[in-house]
Amino acid sequence: MDPSQESEAPDSPFDKLKEKCAVFGIYNHAEAGNLTYLGLYALQHRGQEGCGIATMDGGRLIIRKGEGLVSEFFRESVISELKGRSAIGHNRYSTAGSDSQRNLQPLSAYFSDASMALVHNGNLTNALELRKVLEEEGALFTTDVDTEVLVHMIARSRGEDFVSRMEAALASVKGSYSLLALLPHALIGIRDPHGFRPLSIGKLGDSYVLASETCAFDLIGAKYLRDVEPGEMVVITDSGIEHFRLFPKIRSASCIFELIYFARPDSRVFGIPVYQARKRLGRRLALDAPVEADLVVPVPDSGLAPALGYSEQSGIPIDMGLIRNHYVGRTFIEPRQSIRHFGVKIKLNAVPELLAGKRVVVIDDSIVRGTTSRKIVSMLREAGAREIHMRVTSAPIHFPCFYGIDTPNRGELIASTHSLDEIRRYLKADSLAYLSIEAMEEEVILSQTFREGEPRTAGSYCKACFDGNYPIAFTQEERIQYGLFERPVR
Repeated sequence: MDPSQESEAPDSPFDKLKEKCAVFGIYNHAEAGNLTYLGLYALQHRGQEGCGIATMDGGRLIIRKGEGLVSEFFRESVISELKGRSAIGHNRYSTAGSDSQRNLQPLSAYFSDASMALVHNGNLTNALELRKVLEEEGALFTTDVDTEVLVHMIARSRGEDFVSRMEAALASVKGSYSLLALLPHALIGIRDPHGFRPLSIGKLGDSYVLASETCAFDLIGAKYLRDVEPGEMVVITDSGIEHFRLFPKIRSASCIFELIYFARPDSRVFGIPVYQARKRLGRRLALDAPVEADLVVPVPDSGLAPALGYSEQSGIPIDMGLIRNHYVGRTFIEPRQSIRHFGVKIKLNAVPELLAGKRVVVIDDSIVRGTTSRKIVSMLREAGAREIHMRVTSAPIHFPCFYGIDTPNRGELIASTHSLDEIRRYLKADSLAYLSIEAMEEEVILSQTFREGEPRTAGSYCKACFDGNYPIAFTQEERIQYGLFERPVR
């Protein structure tokens, strides 16, 4: 079916893949609670539904969490309650479980010899299967989130110390996880064997810091040391930091979408400077999909760096033909009388003085359902643009993600069911081009920074949302659960 013949979809100002979650932790600092608040503030882009902080005060666990943005919930009176020299925090965007207060993290557990708080970024693909087994054995669950499965697995595992208990618990787990555990005398950070989600190590004076992205280190003045490696556990105590390999080394599968869209451009993710990677993607797009035009216009904010790259490579000037309203809240009241493109206009607005009579190249990082891109094209035409050429710095998204991204089901992904020209006609653009999967990965790899003598290796990124090659095999039951039967016709 030609999507241009379909009825107009409702406005969606946030027709993007959603940003999973953020984790932050610090050990042995007099202002652990305050610094964790700042770390979560820097990582707000990774989750806006709710937030939480746990501190450890002489063996006593203190947790405060609530719905809303970090700055909304953590008032000074709340932060002052977070006593202790070690803390972990979490920003939530739900990828599993409903959006209720009880599903916020950190989660806690109390053992015979200690208490523990846990935060998790990722998605356990066999969580339902594990939960069913645990419930049959008498476990009682108080949330809907897969993170609680981890809590029960750790509580029931056997071992001489917490490291061996954690190793035993994770042996049964499949999926993606960058997780932090806070204990009375330790802070623990772990990445899954594939390294889907990021987790970095920093240092602030004598204190060690763990965070989803390095932009959190910059805000508090910490120095970035390195990433936690896939399959690695780091244990931070008063004696310093120890490193343990929980799993044999396998081919890593870090999420390439972190570099294309999710991460803040001023972060380093998987050891890669995000801003430089995005500029390279834009330059490659100009080489692979050139077009005669008068103006390059980024879709803010994630389209800005690649648009600069496209402009530099093509020689076409860049200008802010679309302006973003940075003060859009989590909810808004839609007027009773319909305003054309209301959902997009509340976030973006075109500048007619720049666009009138111009041939415009619009740079965006991705197209998911296509509804927002269609409205942006329409908005630019109404502002006077003569031609509109859509250029996308990722490949077409054909498949859902099961590793920590809230992806629409496959039927809602426009590239899964429509050809390139059908998508172009639906958007009402004069031309449309994406980067290929191969070009996308090549440019990301070339953005890596290496130690002297370290080989530049390819094939270390998960691209399942583009090619359907999921790094973790699904059981037949899981394939039914996730609706994975056959690939769509392209």
